[in-house]
Order: sequence, then structure tokens, then C-alpha cells
Amino acid sequence: MIKDILVNLSYGTSQDGVSNYALSVAETFGAHIVGTAFVYYSVMASGDGFSANFIRAQQAEAQERAESVAAAFDEATRRAGVSAETRRIEAGIGDVPTQFAHIARRFDLSVIGQFERDRGHPTTNIVIEAALFESGRPVLIVPFIQKDRLKLDHVLVCWDGSRAAARAVADAMPFLTRSGKASIVVADIQSAKSADLPGADIATHLTRHGVNATIERIPGSKIDVSNTILSYAADAGADLIVMGGYGHSRLREFILGGTTRGMLASMTKPTLMSH
Repeated sequence: MIKDILVNLSYGTSQDGVSNYALSVAETFGAHIVGTAFVYYSVMASGDGFSANFIRAQQAEAQERAESVAAAFDEATRRAGVSAETRRIEAGIGDVPTQFAHIARRFDLSVIGQFERDRGHPTTNIVIEAALFESGRPVLIVPFIQKDRLKLDHVLVCWDGSRAAARAVADAMPFLTRSGKASIVVADIQSAKSADLPGADIATHLTRHGVNATIERIPGSKIDVSNTILSYAADAGADLIVMGGYGHSRLREFILGGTTRGMLASMTKPTLMSH
């Protein structure tokens, strides 16, 4: 059950699409939604050669950007008529990812826009990674090209039998039970040596929850699983991808698995990830 949602408000050009998608998720589940607009503290100091006036101007610009995205979100939630609030949070640029992840622990789902190269804020990918590794909650990443609202006609579930994949399926159950159909996609990275069909057990599990689940085995390779998944999702007309987020964190350093990194860089479909 999804009853509260956290969305990261960034001043990148794709924010309207992210906010609209997050609001459509809130509307679907009747959930309360909270937008967080971070005001980034300047890490510059006058002793580093920057004048006090320059530093104040940078801080004022950060305040203005945060206020702009917060005001836009307030207006969007008002028009949508959903239960919502907006939080303006001041933080050092290096502290934002961990702060967001800690806040996300108290929500059923966090929504973050995909990093848009040359336009989005440089902390976006780190915020995604922190939320994935540190929040203990699922993260829904919205591609910067996303224009449509939430659709659940066809959900694609990436299955490899791992703990992360199982966690993702459990976290995505509210979406899956509302889907028209769910394709359990198994990337066949080696020739099958038995009659066993990977994914059969999880398909049975989903069917017991009333999900119209089928199994799809698609050819792939260990070095290009993400493109295999994205190509299949595009060909099948999938509306949402569900997958485990792979990697680990070591103190403040986040190390992503190759497939997860590839998906974050090239995704064209909204993707729910769990770790």
C-alpha cells in the first residue's frame, strides 16, 4: 500500500515531467505527496579568493532556484487537488544525498528524475544512489523525456532470482496488482541446460496476488543487460520497469553494478528500483 510519497524537486528542465508523473502516482493510490526543494549552501569561502558579495549572490541564486521549483510544485499540487506539502531545506551540497535518503526512510516511495546531462543538477545521480542504498525504500526514477502520466497497462519485471529482484517485486506489488499485465523478463545470458524455466516460481507468486503474469526469456549478454532490457521494453510498449538495484555503498562512496548504471544512464521508461 502506498500512502505517502517523497519527490525530489530539482531545478533541471525535466522537473515538470517528474512532478506531473509523481502527482499521477499519488492520485492513483490516494497518497499524500511531499516535495523537497533543497537550498544548496555555498562551499566557497572568502579566504579562497571569492568576495563576500560573490558568495552572497551565489546563495541568493540557490535560494531563488529552490523557491521557483517549490512554488511550481505547490501550484501543480493545487491544480491536481492531491494532499501535498512542500519543504524547503537548506543543506551543504555534499550533504543533500544523505539527507534525502534519511527523509525517504519515512515514506513508502521516493520519486527522483533521471539526471539530464548538461541541464540537470550534478547531485541528481548521487541522490538516486543514496536513496537506493540508504533509504531502505523503493525509488521510482522518471526519465527526463517522460511526458505521460502513470500508466500500468504493461509492467515489465526484470527477474534474475536475486535478493534485490525479490525486494523490487515486493515493493512494486501495489503497481503490479493494478497492471493490465506483467511480463517477467529473464535475460538468457547462457544456454539453458535444463528444462527449468527461470521465473516460473515468481510468476506463480504474482498470479496468486491476482497479477496477469507471463514469462519472457530474452537473449542477452553479461556485458549489455541494460540495453537488452531497454530494447525489449520499447518493443513491448512497457509502461513501467521493475528491477533490483545492484551495487553497494561504502561510507560516502556509492558503487553501482553495471546493469544499474546502464539503466540510470539510458532509461526511457519509468523504473522502480529496490536494493
